[in-house]
Amino acid sequence: MDFFRSQDEEIALNAIKHAVKALRKRHLLEESAHAPALIALYKPLAYQGSVWKEKAENLEVELQHCYKAQAQLSEQLVAEVAESRASKASVQQREATILDVQNELTKARDECSHLTELLEEKNKALELVISENEELKTQLEEITARAKNAEGENKTFIDRWMLEKMRDAERLNEANALYEDMLGQLKARGIEQLARQQVDGVVRRSEEGAEYYAESAVPTVSKHHIHAHEGGCAAIVFENSSGTLASGGQDKTIKIWDTDTGSLRRTLCGCLGSILDLAITNDNSSIIAASSSNNLYIWDADSGRMNHTLKGHKDKVCAVDTSKVSRFHVVSAAYDRTIKVWDLHKGKCINTIIFHSNCNAICFSIDGQTICSGHVDGSLRLWNMQTGKLLSEVAAHSLAVTSISLSRSGNVILTSGRDGLHNLFDVRSLEVCSTLKASGYKMASNWSRSCISPDENYVAAGSADGSVYIWSVSKASIVSTLKEHTASVLCCSWGGVGKPLASSDKNGIICTWT
Repeated sequence: MDFFRSQDEEIALNAIKHAVKALRKRHLLEESAHAPALIALYKPLAYQGSVWKEKAENLEVELQHCYKAQAQLSEQLVAEVAESRASKASVQQREATILDVQNELTKARDECSHLTELLEEKNKALELVISENEELKTQLEEITARAKNAEGENKTFIDRWMLEKMRDAERLNEANALYEDMLGQLKARGIEQLARQQVDGVVRRSEEGAEYYAESAVPTVSKHHIHAHEGGCAAIVFENSSGTLASGGQDKTIKIWDTDTGSLRRTLCGCLGSILDLAITNDNSSIIAASSSNNLYIWDADSGRMNHTLKGHKDKVCAVDTSKVSRFHVVSAAYDRTIKVWDLHKGKCINTIIFHSNCNAICFSIDGQTICSGHVDGSLRLWNMQTGKLLSEVAAHSLAVTSISLSRSGNVILTSGRDGLHNLFDVRSLEVCSTLKASGYKMASNWSRSCISPDENYVAAGSADGSVYIWSVSKASIVSTLKEHTASVLCCSWGGVGKPLASSDKNGIICTWT
């Protein structure tokens, strides 16, 4: 079976091969028959193919150029995109900057409007100052004219004064000669002892009315240590020819003390501010206080009842004094640049003096017709009480004058200043008779008050270190330094009969010295 099967396959294969050969021959015959036609068709196609090939090559070149251009454009596009992003970031940054600038501009506009309002206020204030300045210029011109007139009047006044002094000297010489004659007669009659009586160092009036004073002794010992006021005591003053002392303090009270025993006699109330200075009328009937409440207060010394409140100052009243010849005339100085003269009988101001420099201290002359004032600019000035004219002035200190004290005779003015000096001036010529100073001495405040003894031999002043310095006028040197206070000494006052000396400090302590 296998054998027959292989023969059939071989026969089939041979048949297939024969058929394939026949087909090849047929194909070759057909190909040769169609060859001319194919060649004829191929020639135009070949030409076209070369053309197309050339075109394809050209297109490939163009395509390469396009690719290059595309690459360049891509690079440019990337660069443009990067630049666009940078520009966008820059724009955003600039927009933020613009927003900040707009905010700052808004703030600047607000500030500008605020400054404009301030400028308008300042302009109004400037206009007010200019108007005030014009008024002050007018006042200054008036004062300058008054000063020029006063200079001429002052020269005439000094000439007349010197002439009167010469006449007084002549009359005094005649009186001395007459006195010597009378004294000889008294000795002859044996009544000299009755003419001059002196008891316990206090000199009395003789039957003829002449007055003698005991020499002041140099204080060395603290007799009384009194806690007088709370908050400090800036003002103390003795009654005339008496040992009774009045004190005024920060606690708005005035206290009357017996310096013999150190006991409190009376307390005067009703003042509405701190008491900066005190004065007592020449008959000891009234006590006047200068207050930080811009007013002056007046009490009856006997009853302790407040009689008057003098109003008119616009700032604190820092100094006050009473006339030596009239119990009705009072002068005061305040930090409103005014000095006022008051009539207690009428209860009103009768004259006002305006000056550019504030006055720290003030006093009447011995005849009550001249006002002596010490100012912040360091000058001592003399004024006519009736007219308010400036009679004369002198540069007393390089810094502010803190105190003025007139001697009992009225011939010498003691001034004290922040420069630590104490000057004694001759009232007639305003020449410096003596200058007192000490190492370690320092003025405690603008209203530190010094004093001169009744016999004009000593000057007492308190220092910022708590010491009280005593100078000899004749020697111009320290004769005693009193140490009892523990705070700055603000005020010193000498008793009218030569003793005791009293001092007060910032702690409100009063010490009496003998």
